[in-house]
Formats: sequence, C-alpha cells, structure tokens
Amino acid sequence: MYSLDAAFTALADPTRRAILARLAEGEATVNELAAPFRISQPAVSQHLKVLEDAGLITGRVEGARRPRRLAKAGIEAMDEWLKTMRKALAKNYDRLDQVLAIEKKKPEAP
Repeated sequence: MYSLDAAFTALADPTRRAILARLAEGEATVNELAAPFRISQPAVSQHLKVLEDAGLITGRVEGARRPRRLAKAGIEAMDEWLKTMRKALAKNYDRLDQVLAIEKKKPEAP
C-alpha cells in the first residue's frame, strides 16, 4: 500500500533524491545507479529498498538484470498532494492581494 509519509520520508535523504533524479532519465540497474556515488552497492540497494517500500520506484527481472524505474502511482500521489498545497498557497496569495489592493485604495493619513 502506498504511504505519503513513507514517500516524503524516503525523499529526506539526498542520495535517494539523486537516485530518483537518475531514474527520471530512464530505468537503471543497481550497478548503474551506484556508479556516481562513493558508497557500496549494498548501500545503494538499501536505498532502493526504501524507495520501493515507499512506492516511488519499481523493479523487474530481466534475466540476471533487475532494472529499476520510477513508479507512476507513487509519483502521481505525491504530485496530487503537492497540487492541493499549491492551490491553498494560491488562495493565500489571492487574499493577500485583495488586502493590499484595499490598503492601496485607502487615503493616506495626514
């Protein structure tokens, strides 16, 4: 089951964010994902497990290869939540614009 809390917790780590950024370019194996980091392949595998458990990536078996890719449902769920936050923020700015417009119309005090 997908958990928004797990997804954002997974994103708290810069290595996992970098892995997601790399997977945004296309699927990759553990070795390909481990190449730019100064950490072991097992450490990268642990990061991948966290991302998989959070519903942000998925893997498949292709012979001896096990490429990973972004998981559409997990990414879309975060995007929907962020869209809600953007709408709330826009409403706040709209209200601020209204208050500022009213203040601008008021005559200045002598």
